[in-house]
Amino acid sequence: MSPLILTLACMAVSFWICGIPFGLIIARAHGIDVRKEGSGNIGMTNVARTVGGGAAAATLLLDLFKGTVCVLLSRFLLARFFLGGDWSLTVPQEALGWSPAWVYAACVFGHIFSPYLGFHGGKGISVGLGAGLGLSWPIGLGPLAVFLAAAIPSGYVSLGSILAAASVPVWAFALGFNHLAIVPLAIVAAVVIWSHRENIGRLISGTERKFSLHKKQG
Repeated sequence: MSPLILTLACMAVSFWICGIPFGLIIARAHGIDVRKEGSGNIGMTNVARTVGGGAAAATLLLDLFKGTVCVLLSRFLLARFFLGGDWSLTVPQEALGWSPAWVYAACVFGHIFSPYLGFHGGKGISVGLGAGLGLSWPIGLGPLAVFLAAAIPSGYVSLGSILAAASVPVWAFALGFNHLAIVPLAIVAAVVIWSHRENIGRLISGTERKFSLHKKQG
């Protein structure tokens, strides 16, 4: 088996695991189909608006977890089979750093193009954060800082998400990632921004909704 075959196998598994629509599953447990409520998105923000904070927190944690686990497992296997067990050589700055970077991409694409929902899904932000933490913690926390800096003062989660996504390849370059590892991160950034195209239109027109939590009646 070659590193390429291992990478493709990990990408395939990660795509299916990260395609699990936890937001939809959790909302359904509360009797709500988030695809028919609010923005129609299955992600944490729409779950917060239509179900509540607890359900949104659970969605966030599970989406984070699935991304982190998939990338960490791919790094473990890469080290085990090709790097003599040396975990330190699986970081994106090293020669084989492109491998877990592509697994990171598969995690995000699995969430956005969920195979369980006719290749429709969320926006990829939460799973991207989790996968980023698994890949290299600065590539997780750097975009998170950008997200918070934009989303908190503006109240627009979408604005924070778009800017965070755009910052991912910039952070990767600044952190000295292998050029072959930057490529999948740049592709992910472009796809995540594309997934926010309707939000971008509403931000430009001034009709985008600010973040809010669902309030129970009665």
